[in-house]
Amino acid sequence: MSLVVVKTGLLAQIHDRGRYGYGAHGLTHSGPMDEVAHCWANWLLDNPLDSASLEITYGQLGLECQAACSVALTGADLGATLNGRAIKPWRRLDLRPGDQLCFATPVQGMRACLALIGGIQCKKSFGSACTVKREKVGGMLGDGSAIKVGDRIAPEQSRQAARRSMPEWAIPTYRRSIELGLIPGYQFSVIPALQRALFFSGQYRVTDKIDRMGYRLKGDAIETGINGIVSEGIALGSVQIPSDGQPIVLMRDRQTIGGYPKIGTVFSLDLALLGQAMPGDWVSFKLMDVADAENRRLLFERNFA
Repeated sequence: MSLVVVKTGLLAQIHDRGRYGYGAHGLTHSGPMDEVAHCWANWLLDNPLDSASLEITYGQLGLECQAACSVALTGADLGATLNGRAIKPWRRLDLRPGDQLCFATPVQGMRACLALIGGIQCKKSFGSACTVKREKVGGMLGDGSAIKVGDRIAPEQSRQAARRSMPEWAIPTYRRSIELGLIPGYQFSVIPALQRALFFSGQYRVTDKIDRMGYRLKGDAIETGINGIVSEGIALGSVQIPSDGQPIVLMRDRQTIGGYPKIGTVFSLDLALLGQAMPGDWVSFKLMDVADAENRRLLFERNFA
C-alpha cells in the first residue's frame, strides 16, 4: 500500500503531534499547524492520534496510488480531485492502483491533512516524525526535508479499520475573520490597562509574513511599557509584542527562547484556526481563563477516548 509523489506543491511535510522533551536542547516541539484536523484524520482511520500524517500547505500537490490503500483527508478545502472528480475534505477515501489524488489551491482554509491507515512510515528524530527544516530533523529520512517528487508514502503498518464518518458538528468552518481565546501571561498586568483594552477591542490583519514559526499581525500598535526582558522559554501560542507594537503569534516551529514581552498565550485549539488563516484575514482576541481552556481541552480529547 503506497502513494507516490508526482508533483510537489508549495510545501508538504510529515508531522505527528509533536516532539516533546527536547526544548532544553534547543529543539522546538513542532507538530501539525491544525491539530484538530490531524487528530480527526487519524480518528477516521482508527489510527493512534500520534500517528504521522502529511500536512499540505496551500495545495498544488499530486499523488498517484501504486497499491490499494485507505486515506483520510481533513482540514482545508484545497480544491482536491480524485481522478479529476472534485472531492471535499473530512472524509475517508479508498484508493485503487492508478488513482490520481491532486490538489489545486485554497477554497477555504490553508492547510489540509492527509493520513494513511496504519500511519506513515518514516524515520523518527528524537522520538518524533515532525519535520523542522532549520533543525534538520524529522520527515521521510529524518533530515528535515520536505516531500519531493518520487517520494513513496507508505503505511507504517498494514491493517484494516472499520469505516467511520465525521460527525457534522465537529467539522470546523474556516472564516476570514476569527476570534482567538488568550490566556494572560505573567507580564499581562505590567502592560498599561489602556493598552490592554486597545489590544482586545481592535482587529488585526494577518500579514504576508507568516510561516510555521510565527504569524505577524498588523493593527493598532500596543505600547507595553516594557523596554526588554531577559530571554526566556516560549510556550506554544505566545503573543509577543516587539518594539513596533505589532503582535506576533508564535506557532508550532517557534524558537525555544525569546526576549520580547508577551501579553499572553492563544488557546491551543484556537491556534489551529489561526493555522488555517491566510494573509489578509482578520484576527481578534478575547480573554480566556485557564479553567475554560482546560475544560475545552478535556472535551476535545474525550472525542477520541
